[in-house]
Amino acid sequence: MANLKTITKKTKAQSMGLHTEVLTGKTQQKFFNPDEAENFFYWGTHDVDFNKRTELDVKDMDCKQANEKIDRLMSEGYGTIVIKNPQGKHSLGVGILNKLNLIFEGSLGYFGVGSIDGPIVRVNGRVGWSCAENMMAGKVVIEKNAGSCFGAAIRGGDLICKGSVGARTGIDQKGGSIIVGGDAGAFTGFMMQRGRIVILGDVGINLGDSMYDGTIYVGGKIGSFGSDAVEAPMTKNDIEWLTRKLKVAEIGNNFDVSKMTKVVAGKKLWNYDALEPTEKKGAI
Repeated sequence: MANLKTITKKTKAQSMGLHTEVLTGKTQQKFFNPDEAENFFYWGTHDVDFNKRTELDVKDMDCKQANEKIDRLMSEGYGTIVIKNPQGKHSLGVGILNKLNLIFEGSLGYFGVGSIDGPIVRVNGRVGWSCAENMMAGKVVIEKNAGSCFGAAIRGGDLICKGSVGARTGIDQKGGSIIVGGDAGAFTGFMMQRGRIVILGDVGINLGDSMYDGTIYVGGKIGSFGSDAVEAPMTKNDIEWLTRKLKVAEIGNNFDVSKMTKVVAGKKLWNYDALEPTEKKGAI
């Protein structure tokens, strides 16, 4: 087996911005026995049919009642659920660990569709603070604007806002992709650890402040760079990935991604330099 400490050539994943850090001596792979199929799924998930569709009016429900009703409908096999009259209620659609097409006909309040793993969500309106916080997998599309902390601590999946977003978008992001068709506020990518953020418009001050890893792409003006955020050259892989991702996201038609600014971590923060050589894990 090759000694990872001697490897200098970047992998394709690194050049595409998935990460820049070389994890020597560690692995994030998990190995499963095919005979343990029951361990591949969360307890309490449901077998649903996407062609089985229903509507749910939550006008007179609180968030707990609405979320319990969504789970009950999934247990009955409904794979497409349309939520009527969400009326800006907080914490709707949270904790869904199931395949599901979930459509909100209206706007959500704070913490909408947080901690999800698997569903495809479309919000035909706006969302408040911390939409899709700690999202693990799936796809969320917001048709209008989003509040601050959009996609906080997400670990995977695609989070798309066709409008503009507030401050601290992608704070503590650990994976996945955040794509914004409009502008983003201050401290976008604050303390980012992994993943990618794409902003087609302008972004506020302190972009990528204290980011540890990951990649940010900006199509418009940058208010200022945050601590340890630096510009990096665009590669062919960046351009190919952005072109493909924007097409899938149905956003930014005919946008010239080759002219975007790429931002990565400079890895010069004091807490990074203070690490012992063996702890730096081959940082580039």
